[in-house]
Amino acid sequence: MDKKKILVTGGLGFIGSHTVVELQTAGFDVVIVDDLSNTSITVLKSITAITGIQPEFTQLDLRIKKDVTAFFNNHTIDGLIHFAAFKAVGESVQNPLDYYENNLTSLVYLLQELKERKLDHFIFSSSCTVYGQADQLPITENAPIKPAESPYGNTKQIGEEIINDSCNAYGINAIALRYFNPIGGHESIEIGELPLGVPQNLIPFITQTAAGIREELSVFGDDYPTVDGTAVRDYIHVVDLAKAHIAALERLLNKKNDTAFECYNVGTGTGTSVLEVIKAFEKVSGKTLNYKIVDRRAGDITAAYADTTLANKALQWKTTHTLEEALLSAWQWQLKQG
Repeated sequence: MDKKKILVTGGLGFIGSHTVVELQTAGFDVVIVDDLSNTSITVLKSITAITGIQPEFTQLDLRIKKDVTAFFNNHTIDGLIHFAAFKAVGESVQNPLDYYENNLTSLVYLLQELKERKLDHFIFSSSCTVYGQADQLPITENAPIKPAESPYGNTKQIGEEIINDSCNAYGINAIALRYFNPIGGHESIEIGELPLGVPQNLIPFITQTAAGIREELSVFGDDYPTVDGTAVRDYIHVVDLAKAHIAALERLLNKKNDTAFECYNVGTGTGTSVLEVIKAFEKVSGKTLNYKIVDRRAGDITAAYADTTLANKALQWKTTHTLEEALLSAWQWQLKQG
């Protein structure tokens, strides 16, 4: 049987690169497109070092329709995993039009190509931000979609609506994976989370503070109604998250999906507070973190963690890595950066 060729947009990013590794390991051919706006071409060498296979790569801005069409004129694919998007909540509040243009037009252009060429099997990188502050925890896929807290979150909500409408109209089959908080890095320490500039996420800020790159870690708020007053999130090892994409893709390729558009939570099912994460990191790294409690951030919710029952059953997928393993891999990755 011929190998299936999978297009991965944003395939040199944090989650994208780990998913490319898992795709290659599972026997798929991979073609990556990335505009390199938030990553480095060196990630391509790192992927190759892990798998022994250099994926095909095209530098491409998905906002340029004629370039997207030209790409599809030259490539035949069996499936598409769409990561490429701007993803910083705070930045999206400051530059909403950039987020709407980048995250939505690129999605529309890709779906138009699938429609025109009668291609199928679309995996969308969605987010637990679609739920806002859920009324009940853990969060199931049946939880109501609340008004978005940020333009970034809104692009994920609108993105899911666009895909759902396209599936209904054009016979496309798609799965949206609603990520919780991906952390960590590959066991090879060849790839990991490497934000350009000041980190927007907790874990790289922790590792950079421990490494002396950042002077102090800010903990935003200690007056939330949680176990220790700090916000609670569901932290999932990025390799576990990457493997969920393989499971979702195989569900579509094998025509196991029940409806044309499906959504699944991808998390661990366990909520961990910011202070609990700090203590766990200090334990695995042997480092004492310099942190300070500061005011809450606008838009931050109290708590979010997943009910993963649906993904466990339908995708035959579950997490295998602990929080400590994820934090240790993140620290080893940071140390490698020097």
